[in-house]
Amino acid sequence: MGSDIKYPDGVGHELDSPRIQRPTALRTITAFFAGVVVTLTAKWHDYPAPSPTNAFPSAFPSDVGYPGPTHPGAEPGVAATAPAYPLHSGSAHLVPPPHFAKGKGKSKKDKFDIFRHWGTLSPWYSVEQGAFGVDFQPRSSGDVSDHWSTPPASAWSASPREVPAGFAARLRSANVTASGHLRFLNDWTYKLGQEGLTPFGRAQLFDLGVSMRMRYGFLLKNFTAANILPVFRTESQNRMLASAQNFALGFFGYPLDNQYQQVVTIEASGFNNTLAPYRSCGNNADITKAYRGISPSNKWIAIYLEKAVRRLQKHISGIKLNAADVFAMQEMCAYETVALGFSKFCELFTEKEWEGFDYAHDINFWYGVSFGSPLSKALGIGYVQELVSRLTQTPIEIHNSSTNATLHNAVTFPFGHSLYVDATHEVVVMNVLTALGLKSLAETGPLPTDHIPEGLSFKTSQVAPFATNVQFQILSCSSEVGPQIRVIVNDGVVPLNVLEGCPDNRHGMCPVDAFAEAQKEHIRTTDWNLVCNKDWKVPEGWNTTSGYPDWI
Repeated sequence: MGSDIKYPDGVGHELDSPRIQRPTALRTITAFFAGVVVTLTAKWHDYPAPSPTNAFPSAFPSDVGYPGPTHPGAEPGVAATAPAYPLHSGSAHLVPPPHFAKGKGKSKKDKFDIFRHWGTLSPWYSVEQGAFGVDFQPRSSGDVSDHWSTPPASAWSASPREVPAGFAARLRSANVTASGHLRFLNDWTYKLGQEGLTPFGRAQLFDLGVSMRMRYGFLLKNFTAANILPVFRTESQNRMLASAQNFALGFFGYPLDNQYQQVVTIEASGFNNTLAPYRSCGNNADITKAYRGISPSNKWIAIYLEKAVRRLQKHISGIKLNAADVFAMQEMCAYETVALGFSKFCELFTEKEWEGFDYAHDINFWYGVSFGSPLSKALGIGYVQELVSRLTQTPIEIHNSSTNATLHNAVTFPFGHSLYVDATHEVVVMNVLTALGLKSLAETGPLPTDHIPEGLSFKTSQVAPFATNVQFQILSCSSEVGPQIRVIVNDGVVPLNVLEGCPDNRHGMCPVDAFAEAQKEHIRTTDWNLVCNKDWKVPEGWNTTSGYPDWI
């Protein structure tokens, strides 16, 4: 995530559309508040040392010969052979708080899992069966002939965002004395790094790679038979490239040499890139058009944290807390837990307040980068064009969106492969799901800012956690005529019968031809130039569930 935007009401959510480059390692943070520049010095560590005195590579060869006899066995193929897919909990290596704040903030859920209530900051986990409307757990429905996966949304980078970093600066600049549950702040220092994967983030990507090898490893026989290598794609941002590499390590194992080829597209202004489409969309830099979830999420934050502000203020002097500060404490819980293993901030809040935090992320992403955004469909349509191109094995004739004509060739964008893997940001995943027209995710409509509706169809912890992944399966089934496609988001099947030409199907499948035709219509009705380059103004009170400026 990358764009830092400050707003008068004090709470700034940032989305994963980096227009500001941050260094990968910082020793200090300088933050500006109310005319005072504050420099934070934290107990941060740069590893490895630049010139270790005991580094003698020649004394530690990785290959000394004598490997012993080995012979590969059969490749795994859970997607084609097992009665059900394995489920992923998403919380290994993390230590939850020993307790939550007392009060009337008990969740209605029998077993409250804080790691599933961090919104887009949640670790990836397998959603519950039927979460997206298909009451069916993915299992073998026939022969899996092709597979596209879109991992991840960059896993856990634990980068300090505008809100927690700003809160840390406010504490540093004030003469703060804390007591009770906040007394740990008397000795607390800010320890988060910048834009790099945490050990837990690396583990999530590695585990995701292992999971996909267990499901689709049998497809590699097609590459061996054709004497070719798989081609995976990602983009150049440091943590995105690291995410893709850790996924590959889980999927292929070490060493990676001669096992696959990794396309690294450039994420920077002036370069078309379907994995970072915001870079070539001019209107994405206009906060009246892009990132429109910040203001409505702030309204909700002020409501659900009202009691928490008063409760915590009793235990701290020297600073007047506001909703932005308390929301920063919640974000600090998530970041510290993943970066450092545990966070005292987590136990400061009730279960209800964590549900409120989760919903604040839902609001932000709904209006900012998905179905409620006027830009989202156009930002995702380039990847949809590429998906249709792969499905139909037909080159894109006109590059009129975020697609990059230079990279669309037989080497870096091949047809006919049994396995494709594209790694991008979670906001791009949301753009793509919107552009695909998967309306069941938007069924409950625009999100209110004064309460949490029951039965929400759009939950970011389910569709856009860190390391979120989307699988496009191509299946051959004896019960269906012709090849079928199925879309699986974090192990939950998304219904396709909302698309023109796709029939009801208890397994969530649609004929590939019908799916491709529906997407061609989405492409035809999406005007990238209008959305990204023309000057228009969002009407007051306007709402949508299509991710497109439909009033124009």
